[in-house]
Amino acid sequence: MKPGHQTFDWHRLAGLMRKESLQIMRDPSVALIAFALPVILLLLFTYAVSLDIRQVPLGVVLQNDGEAAQSLAAAFSGTRYFRVVPLRTRRAAADLLVAGRLRGFVVIPQDFSRRLQSGMRQGLVQVVGDGSQPNTANFVAVYAQGVIGQWLAARADSATTAPVIEPRFWFNPDVESRRFLVPGALAIVMTIIGTLLSALLVAREWERGTMEALMATPVSVVEILAGKLIPYFLLGLIAMLIATLLSVTVFEVPLRGSWLALLAVSACFLVPALGQGLLISVLGKNQFVAAQAALLTGYLPAFMLSGFLFEIDSMPLPVQFLTHVVPARYFVTCLQTLFLVGDTWALLLPDMGAMLLLGLVFFLLARRKLHKTLE
Repeated sequence: MKPGHQTFDWHRLAGLMRKESLQIMRDPSVALIAFALPVILLLLFTYAVSLDIRQVPLGVVLQNDGEAAQSLAAAFSGTRYFRVVPLRTRRAAADLLVAGRLRGFVVIPQDFSRRLQSGMRQGLVQVVGDGSQPNTANFVAVYAQGVIGQWLAARADSATTAPVIEPRFWFNPDVESRRFLVPGALAIVMTIIGTLLSALLVAREWERGTMEALMATPVSVVEILAGKLIPYFLLGLIAMLIATLLSVTVFEVPLRGSWLALLAVSACFLVPALGQGLLISVLGKNQFVAAQAALLTGYLPAFMLSGFLFEIDSMPLPVQFLTHVVPARYFVTCLQTLFLVGDTWALLLPDMGAMLLLGLVFFLLARRKLHKTLE
């Protein structure tokens, strides 16, 4: 055996894993991050953060008392997307819009019946939206036009009736935002568990001065890394199972894929998440610095650049290229596929391979840096 050469020993690895597992159980902050934080985030993203637009306050200014105008006003009241506030004047609607009590209003003018009978469709009804909230304003305009179009189609004669479009939505029939927000929230949870907790691993040992004592033992660098990360790898899988179980049972988000595929995808993501956290802890050697770096390089990119809330295709081209080095980008896609579509391995396998490749890069860099530091 060469001087200084250290062979891999499974007994030493088991001892290190047992030491790290006991430390996890004794540290209440780990349980808080791994089990309490996922529940809080799921509650927030399921109930507090919602992209569903329902019961938008909409004023309907009815300036015509004809049967047709009354019927159109009733059509607005009959949709679940609007909470109609009946009004008689534009002035009243404008005041409520300025006060923030309406998000838009529809004006059915006095000459509505005459225009309808003469076949005029241009300027038949005016739709005004609150431009201070662009998304809601666009929603009001599009859905108001849809209500008007369906109402006109229903009144038209059979000879002149235009084909009525009946929209259908695959994978998410009710277009509920929670069905794609919850998978994204799970990715954020796993990013925090994997990157943040692992970022504190080696940094904590350096701060406490136990790393030097550990290096004085026959334990190899590979054994140290494996002994510390494997318990957190298992902890991440357990937290993922618990969070998914809550999503399916409590938050009623259907999981169309298999649990085995979910575990496989989660395991692939934990490789780069733990590797990134380990690299941060090796470079930082300080828990505060490591925690801040984990939030800046792990949590924020996962939140902003993974496609969780913001579509990657709508980002500038340089930012789109940057997202390819964000492991959460691939994990979010995999989770949305599993929850909304199922075990579509043709979509899952490329993303799983990308996550493993990024994880390999992180681990090689961490191993190299830790070896240099010890010398």
